[in-house]
Amino acid sequence: MKFKAQDKQNQLIENITVHHLVIGVDIAQETHVARAVSFRGIALGTPLEFGNHREGFDQFKRWIHDLLKSNKLSSVIVGMEPTGHYWFSLARCLLDQGIEPVLVNPHLVKKNKENRDNTPSKSDHKDALVIADMVKNGYYSPVRFHPEDYEELRILMANRETITKRLNAAVNQIHRWVDIVFPELRQVFKILTCTSAIATLRLFPLPKEISRLDTEQVLAGWKQYVKRHAGVKRAELLISLAKTSVGTTQALHAYKLHLGQLIEEYDLAQRQLEQIERELRIILERIPYVQKLLEIKGIYVTNLAGILGEAGDLSGYAHGNALLRHAGLNLAEASSGKWRGKMVLSKRGRPRLRHFLYLMTMSMVMTNTDIRASHRYNVEEKKMKRMKSIMKLIGKVARILIALAKSSTAYEPNKVFSQAA
Repeated sequence: MKFKAQDKQNQLIENITVHHLVIGVDIAQETHVARAVSFRGIALGTPLEFGNHREGFDQFKRWIHDLLKSNKLSSVIVGMEPTGHYWFSLARCLLDQGIEPVLVNPHLVKKNKENRDNTPSKSDHKDALVIADMVKNGYYSPVRFHPEDYEELRILMANRETITKRLNAAVNQIHRWVDIVFPELRQVFKILTCTSAIATLRLFPLPKEISRLDTEQVLAGWKQYVKRHAGVKRAELLISLAKTSVGTTQALHAYKLHLGQLIEEYDLAQRQLEQIERELRIILERIPYVQKLLEIKGIYVTNLAGILGEAGDLSGYAHGNALLRHAGLNLAEASSGKWRGKMVLSKRGRPRLRHFLYLMTMSMVMTNTDIRASHRYNVEEKKMKRMKSIMKLIGKVARILIALAKSSTAYEPNKVFSQAA
């Protein structure tokens, strides 16, 4: 089945009828601005400013009711920019009242702001009118809040990203601390975040503390945290290097306090990531088609949870190309006359979804024999550049995900990779 974006665009345009009141809302943190037009783009009524609270929403509904009555219209569609998280409350309130909310692309709003007055001026009232014009022309997408399971995945994965940044920052600062206070520790441990290295930094981080210890004391300290410690020779090396360390000898109390706080941050981030991992697995078990996706080599919990959190229910997509378009991975071309421009990714979509689709494909290239064979065929036989091959495989992975989510059949690599076999 071929997915045609133009079919969807035509449906969006046909959805706006002569009976529609088309409203554009410029979203803000505290005060929204609304403008109304007819299906032909004729401005109706006066602009409305209303607050982002219950009283403001009630005022907005009364304003809509008055416009419907005065202009003898029967249907309403409300368009808005997805500005941060400020539009959530209004969109949910409209859905509860049976009013259709839709979203317009902020990039298109910027591109269309000169349509009315041929000037680059910008204001909340003008933006609301531009949004209303875009909706009546069919440049919008319906608001679809994900079911609770998918919403939980999105929240947890966004939280995981924040925690991962904190963890990386703590690790980087631990590396800096070691380089200043005890640079010889790198000769003992190649990875400063391994269990024995972290145990050393917890128990006796300063070289002058280690130099006073004997081998048995160092081993006893390591045994508190690891069953299989780093070994006697490594303990002896640690003590000898500590005695000849070139690390700083000033402000050691402050450095030790700083390291203690860094390790606390490191431990907290690790615990939080483990907790999120457990929650992700529990949620994924409730989604029917997830298990057969996880059986595919190279698809892991975090990548799949990231895709489902950003894309929602995959069984609702018509085709893998729809998922690619949602991620902004569809191709765009600039051509004119005899000149043919370069094909590039549009990147008009969800960046996190692009990120997780890329990570999933890369992990499959490294671990899945079928995907790896297809990548090798693209590069060696078809002479594709490696990144171009990866982008092509992302499309293949997207189609696999959608096909398995929509069907009750299990994954059969022979059907998917017939040429590579």
